[in-house]
Amino acid sequence: MHLTQEEHNPPHIHAIYGEYEATFVVADGSLLKGEFPSKGTALVQEFISLHREELANMWETGVYKKLPPIK
Repeated sequence: MHLTQEEHNPPHIHAIYGEYEATFVVADGSLLKGEFPSKGTALVQEFISLHREELANMWETGVYKKLPPIK
């Protein structure tokens, strides 16, 4: 997860799955922009669910850390 000067609300993460790229909302895991296969969407939503508080905190503070992947 990273921010640039072009980032905007709502808090979100960018995900890549094969040739697909999409943006997902941290608050509820919904697809904000792009296209993603259902299996990839499920993985991203699980990741967000497991790390929602940490992701929201990173968005608010701008202090980022690497989060563990889904196993």
